[in-house]
Amino acid sequence: MGAGPSAGTGTQYTLDSIAYRTFTAPLADVRRATLATFKRMDITQHNDDVMDAGRHIVGQAADRKIDIELERRTSPTTRMRVTAKQGWFFRDRATAGEIIAQTERSLDDLPVVTQKIR
Repeated sequence: MGAGPSAGTGTQYTLDSIAYRTFTAPLADVRRATLATFKRMDITQHNDDVMDAGRHIVGQAADRKIDIELERRTSPTTRMRVTAKQGWFFRDRATAGEIIAQTERSLDDLPVVTQKIR
């Protein structure tokens, strides 16, 4: 599972440029991958709060406020919602999409835990 040419496929956008993607990975793994993405993209993390169904992570990238919601859908699936805002009105669709693509890459880079099958 590489992030090569298929990276970003499966990402959906609303009319106001909010990016969504569902990953087949537990919430804890998507959170770790998101925080690794923040480091890779030099995004300063401000908050990482627990919500009823997941996590709310806020960061800053230059003049953009990055707002991420991670929502547990089932044990092995997590939906990611990314908004990159500049000021009150402008939403940066390209940055939101790149955060999702880089999170996919970070998920691929997480150590794989192997189980012994009996």
